[in-house]
Amino acid sequence: MTEKLREEAAQGPDPVHTEPAKKQTQVIAIYGKGGIGKSFTLANLSYMMAQQGKRVLLIGCDPKSDTTSLLFGGKACPTIIETSSKKKAAGEPVVIGDVCFKRDGVFAMELGGPEVGRGCGGRGIIHGFELLEKLGFHEWDFDFVLLDFLGDVVCGGFGLPIARDMCQKVIIVGSNDLQSLYVANNVCSAVEYFRKLGGNVGVAGLVINKDDGTGEAQAFADAAGIPVLAAIPANEDIRRKSANYEIVGRPDGEWGPLFQALGVQVAEAPPLRPTPLTQEGLLGLFKGDVVGRDVVLQPASQEDMRAAGVVAKPSLEVVYEGA
Repeated sequence: MTEKLREEAAQGPDPVHTEPAKKQTQVIAIYGKGGIGKSFTLANLSYMMAQQGKRVLLIGCDPKSDTTSLLFGGKACPTIIETSSKKKAAGEPVVIGDVCFKRDGVFAMELGGPEVGRGCGGRGIIHGFELLEKLGFHEWDFDFVLLDFLGDVVCGGFGLPIARDMCQKVIIVGSNDLQSLYVANNVCSAVEYFRKLGGNVGVAGLVINKDDGTGEAQAFADAAGIPVLAAIPANEDIRRKSANYEIVGRPDGEWGPLFQALGVQVAEAPPLRPTPLTQEGLLGLFKGDVVGRDVVLQPASQEDMRAAGVVAKPSLEVVYEGA
């Protein structure tokens, strides 16, 4: 068994399938800073789209594996990576019912990730998609496949949809704070980088979550040349229901029209080539006293580093005449 495991570990990964889906399925990657509300947005968006008669598959690609928690009322969904490991150890194949679950027309699954210190999250993403391919991913019949990706991490696996044209467009979830817009700007930079290399993925737009009306996210979207698809307000009712794992994007609910409109935008918004901002341009969206824009960099000296006097020593460098 030990030798068999070593042989398997020595094998390189299977190439990721990059051919287009047989059906004109819209594969959309959603990126954003951790904790910004991607899972909340996607759970309610996918639920609303399913209620409108669309066939929707939601795939959590965040190592936290919490994309589907709200959709399933707080219940944890067995991840593909964990399930695959257990099934392989038992000598059993993975079947779709082991990893994919449904609620009110929404199909959902979690790729998962390795435990802390036990592997690369990006490699876990690649492995997860390899397994999805074996389960028939490119033969499934969906109108929309929504991929939830963590935007804070920039290693290869998390950039897979953009780098390999695995999706048609990207949607960013952000808010009126510097860190989430920094991530949004990084995603725009990645899209622009791969467009220069011949890629086709574009940014369909920005969803502003917890919108407090200060306007920085709207200003970022304007500067980057992408539309705002929806602005979800910083509302106590939304916060409370989300904390209780309740769907607010119901057709007959108070927030139904908001998510209905977002569903239309997600389906129809074209993929655009964004214009990433410079660091100075990004900071310029905020008041100077908020982000410390007026701070001046002061170079350190050897005296500062040693907290004591520094004795000048002659150089031992040999200088040759005519060199």
